[in-house]
Amino acid sequence: MAVEPASSGCPVDHAKSEPAKCPVDHTTSAKSEPAKCPIDHTANAKPEAATCPVDHTSSLKAFLPNAPSVNPSNNMPLVPEQTPTDTSHLSTHRTISSIPRAARYESAGPSECPALDSQTDNWVYPSEQMFYNAMKRKNWSPHESDMKTVVPIHNVVNEMCWARILEWEQMHESKCGGPKLLRFEGKIKNVTPKARLRSFVGYQLPFDRHDWTVDRCGKPVRYVIDFYQGKTDPKNPNAPSFFLDVRPALTVEGAWDRTRRFFGF
Repeated sequence: MAVEPASSGCPVDHAKSEPAKCPVDHTTSAKSEPAKCPIDHTANAKPEAATCPVDHTSSLKAFLPNAPSVNPSNNMPLVPEQTPTDTSHLSTHRTISSIPRAARYESAGPSECPALDSQTDNWVYPSEQMFYNAMKRKNWSPHESDMKTVVPIHNVVNEMCWARILEWEQMHESKCGGPKLLRFEGKIKNVTPKARLRSFVGYQLPFDRHDWTVDRCGKPVRYVIDFYQGKTDPKNPNAPSFFLDVRPALTVEGAWDRTRRFFGF
């Protein structure tokens, strides 16, 4: 019996095959979110303005709750510190100076160095105990035994400063009882231009600097004082010696006063 050969054709049944398409299913990405930066910048959309990390609005009391109230005119405590700190008790007696204090000086209490005397209206120097406490507060290393020598020297030097200021004030006629000390401030870290120039040519820098403001008939006039070690006295080499460079501050009026003195008119 003869067998009919099968009709020739492709062994793959194309009748049921699906049309050719990409093997990747793009339908799942049809509703995908638009491309964007992987870093979320919205967190920084409203950054705070750059500020100093230190809060300047807080007062000294915020950092030093026990810090004494300070008189802004001389950077000294308003309430005198007379409390003994060591075993021996130093004197609390205060010497009245010859320096008149301006009536318009504003103070909330007795300043430590110096203060107003109720009877003479003059400045009053600190006692041995107050001077010692002030040095301790400034992290110096004072010895109580030195106070009997240091305090009188301090007072004498201040009297010398006032005497030099009065020499300058003689150039100005006064019709209101003479000049009076209104304010003073120690500026040991602020070297004056004159002292700096002197150091360039070999002179030593001053060991201290003060600015004293005088009330001249209601007008504030500032003086600059540089304190130097003086020459040693051969007859008394152990005696302290000081040189004070007292002159008006370098304002227009101060420069004119310096010129007048230099040329003698």
